[in-house]
Amino acid sequence: MRTHLRRLTPWRAVRRLLPMSACAVLLTPPPADATPPISTSAVTLSKHTVNGKDYGVSVITIQPGGSTGWHGHQGEIYGVIKAGTLTHYSRDCTQDGVYNVGDPITDPTGLDHVHLARNLGAVPVVLEVTYVDPAGAPTADSLPNPGCDFE
Repeated sequence: MRTHLRRLTPWRAVRRLLPMSACAVLLTPPPADATPPISTSAVTLSKHTVNGKDYGVSVITIQPGGSTGWHGHQGEIYGVIKAGTLTHYSRDCTQDGVYNVGDPITDPTGLDHVHLARNLGAVPVVLEVTYVDPAGAPTADSLPNPGCDFE
């Protein structure tokens, strides 16, 4: 009995592994205790990578009663409120800001600066945000609730 073995070239290896690695990325869940956004959406308007940094602009909409979920940022963010009123909370569960139309907002850099933004109003909050992140980093990392009685 003669068997025929095909030589595994680099291209064949990539073709075999690509579907498996794509499934691993798509099926990897967020941390079990991360808090997902509630009634929040984002639209990326622009994203470019220059000298190892991602520069992006997004419009984020938080519906009444919605929130961003607890999160942190690996990079810098600069935003402006376009509609509604955004209420911001820090990791010690205290309200550390209320932002109205035209107000600028920024968050500290680093995943140790856990925070949450909520829409406690009757109209959607719309904010335009510019992100400056390390290349390939997400614009936000979902993190666990630090022990607050709200999400």
